[in-house]
Amino acid sequence: MAAVLTKTPATAVSTAELSQYLMFARDAAQQAGAATLPFFRRGVDVDNKLDGGRFDPVTEGDRKAERTIRELVQQTYPEHGVFGEEYGAASGNGLTWVIDPIDGTRAFITGMVHWGVLLALFNGQRPVLGVMRQPFTDETFYSDGVESFYTRADSAPQKMQTTKTTALSEAVVGSTGPHLYASDAELTQFMRLQNQSRMTRYGGDCYMYAMLAMGFFDVVADPGLNPYDIQALMPIIEGAGGCVTTWSGDDASLGGAIVASANPELHEQVLSCLRSTE
Repeated sequence: MAAVLTKTPATAVSTAELSQYLMFARDAAQQAGAATLPFFRRGVDVDNKLDGGRFDPVTEGDRKAERTIRELVQQTYPEHGVFGEEYGAASGNGLTWVIDPIDGTRAFITGMVHWGVLLALFNGQRPVLGVMRQPFTDETFYSDGVESFYTRADSAPQKMQTTKTTALSEAVVGSTGPHLYASDAELTQFMRLQNQSRMTRYGGDCYMYAMLAMGFFDVVADPGLNPYDIQALMPIIEGAGGCVTTWSGDDASLGGAIVASANPELHEQVLSCLRSTE
């Protein structure tokens, strides 16, 4: 049985601790990203985690990146828990590092750059920080949930801000791909959103959500996400002014059908569109 992340009473994190944890997360994501690069665009072997004609790829790059972060957590914060895509859950003191070692493995194995290492710290209720690292382009997106920043190579951090688009008819919408839509009902909901927007782009995985925080997308929606797919991205988007919920408007921390929007006004229109039965 796959590991499951559940909610517990929130563990308090002071401002000083949060700053320390964010520095650790940025370093851990950078080291994990470096561990993936020897496998990128090198014809790496791909294993399928599913059967019955379904496909969920994993590579040694995924595994090595997650092992890297787990080892760093064990060395630095052995009292903390860990929840990762490839190696499951290890309990701790109420704070849990949530890892997606390569979000966008399909992009990774096809040589595209729309993938990244995701790392969040979950306090039992919500992620309190998030980091996305794209090692090939040398980009890092990170946040403590209050402000969000972007760096590339050795450049100075740039504060990120979502767009001020408030009309769905003017919005740029993204989704990772139709293959994620497990039911006709979900696909119908998304197509309604697409039809009411200005433009739709597919295929970005975590990179699209980072681009929303940076101000290049207005809405990104995906069904069937796991906690490790979205937790790191939540503080990054929210710290830049955006909103992240389930399609029903609930907390996104444990995954599900997730939608992110550039601002609260637009988010209400998006939720209304997704809920519509017309």
